[in-house]
Amino acid sequence: MNLVQMETSRTLLGSATVDMLMKVHDDALWILENMGVGCKQPDMLDVFRQFEADGKAIVYDNRVYIMSELVRDCLAKVPGIEQFFVPRNSFFVGGTAPYVYDDAVGVGGVLPTPDHVKRIAQIAEANPVVAGMGRGLKLKNEVDQIDVMVDNCTKPLYYAVTSERTLERAKQIYQQRGKEMIVFCLTRPPLEVNENFSDNFVQVVRAGLPVFISAMPMAGISAPYCYNGVLAMTHAEVLFGICTAQLLRPGHTCIHAGFPTIADPRFEYNPNYGLKSHFMLNLLQAHLNLILDLPTFQSGCTTNEEHPTERALDDARTGQALCKKYGFHMMRHSFGFLRHLVDFSFAKMEAAIRIAEEVTADEAPDVKMPIYDERGMESIQRVGLGMYMDDSLTTANIGCVFVD
Repeated sequence: MNLVQMETSRTLLGSATVDMLMKVHDDALWILENMGVGCKQPDMLDVFRQFEADGKAIVYDNRVYIMSELVRDCLAKVPGIEQFFVPRNSFFVGGTAPYVYDDAVGVGGVLPTPDHVKRIAQIAEANPVVAGMGRGLKLKNEVDQIDVMVDNCTKPLYYAVTSERTLERAKQIYQQRGKEMIVFCLTRPPLEVNENFSDNFVQVVRAGLPVFISAMPMAGISAPYCYNGVLAMTHAEVLFGICTAQLLRPGHTCIHAGFPTIADPRFEYNPNYGLKSHFMLNLLQAHLNLILDLPTFQSGCTTNEEHPTERALDDARTGQALCKKYGFHMMRHSFGFLRHLVDFSFAKMEAAIRIAEEVTADEAPDVKMPIYDERGMESIQRVGLGMYMDDSLTTANIGCVFVD
């Protein structure tokens, strides 16, 4: 626990909001202890079974229940932010869009090529305000994509590893550069390990490569429709991944990449990444992790616009100003993405970089800081492993929270 950061967060966010974040942490511990996480990966199950005799974990019917004491033990082993290779307040080109937006024609849906990835890497390399990059776009060949990134960008990188061949290449690169993060969406709703990637996760941790552990519960769909409810669910999922990594390899470098999102009923309950409340939700997650002294990587400065409009750039400015006002560690999706992170616009990327260079904290809009809503935890206890669209909290809060 970083007590200096806690006081800094109290100054920036207010004591009531920091108290909410501490309760979010407690609620996440309750979720892991009482609801558990479904898991079938044998190595993961085995490391938790080792703690059953001490009463620190229970493995039953392919579900892992982790007691709070074991979570605290695992968190104490994670190397802290000052030991990490990316400084605070770092904006990244990150995420993985399936398509390129054709800025000349004004339409999306263009299939990406290695030249597109090369261009992203070169822009990231040339601009000091960009601290590093994720893939940006997804190519079919993982190794080719990684090589393009490494050849054109010397900054910290994060990317996926889903094959033995990619793992071997990633190990070589990490040995040479030491600035890589391997991204995993390890869990999926409702509190289940994503078994498509669980074997890869175990292999990457055992290979000693830093793991970027993402989870993106959506308020109103897979999490309660309030700030502390969706934060608690997000936090619990990532804590499961961190605990798993620490039990597989104590002292392993883990990045808390929890990515709480909001289902917007105005857009058929799709996620709205352009909301000011989305930016703040992720900054709140970042502050909780900073207090816990966990390297942390959230999402912000994006848009819900389908095209790189003035509104899309205003969204970037709002998000970046909020980030500069409240502080963070690492932020992804900061530059080129359009609605739902489906299309990547180079024009938006370059314009958002210019904005990031000039925007100040004074430009941040006023924000009403959330406080703890008891109904969030009541919703989790009521819904359990179900979905939240028809939950009474969702219907009560629509139009009251997450509206801008």
